[in-house]
Amino acid sequence: MTVNQRKYLAEVIGTFALVFTGTGAIVVNQAIDGQPVTHPGIALTFGLIVMSVIYAIGDVSGAHINPAVTIAFTVAGRFPGSQVLPYILSQCIGGLAASGLLRVMFPAQEFLGGTLPAGSWSQSFIFEVVLTFMLMYVVLRVSSGAKEKGIMAGVAIGSVVALEAMFAGPVCGASMNPARSLAPAVVSGHLESLWIYLTAPVIGAVLAIPASDLTTLPDSDEPTTSADQAPVDAN
Repeated sequence: MTVNQRKYLAEVIGTFALVFTGTGAIVVNQAIDGQPVTHPGIALTFGLIVMSVIYAIGDVSGAHINPAVTIAFTVAGRFPGSQVLPYILSQCIGGLAASGLLRVMFPAQEFLGGTLPAGSWSQSFIFEVVLTFMLMYVVLRVSSGAKEKGIMAGVAIGSVVALEAMFAGPVCGASMNPARSLAPAVVSGHLESLWIYLTAPVIGAVLAIPASDLTTLPDSDEPTTSADQAPVDAN
């Protein structure tokens, strides 16, 4: 296999793991009487799988596992445009495979952990823009180039995912990821609100780029203190 093929396969596997585990937690919670996983458990599951995947494939593909992240990295000039479509295709394949397997395992579950607005479409749209903005801002700050890797990158990014899923999940589903929403929507046949989750995360991720640029300290000849240097060493 070529280097690029290994990257694409890593994105397939990583996104499969994200969708199978995260939406699987929702499906299991709904399928079992008493809802044993609970909402906090679902949020924690999403955060933990994102963290784990970053550590597993961050050095291979960058662990994007999210079309909005891939697009934002490209707009920021950190990722080659020639690989955008293969990455997004790989992410969608991984997500669809995960939702397809969940359909086989839980045929009675109607939505397969899909994301649907609990209120108005505008409420969920704004939520998804803001949530993805915050997620991508953290990704840009802790990543190296177009790779989410480093000692603390997985913890930081996974924590943001879990936090946002915890408080916003009941309202909008806290997708922040077009592939995560596309897969269960297509397999379950519930496409009515999919446009929100395909567009809003991309907008939010791209908006995070100038915010990250504006909060990046310029190069300076002044000596840095150990406290100033610590965050750079940690990543």
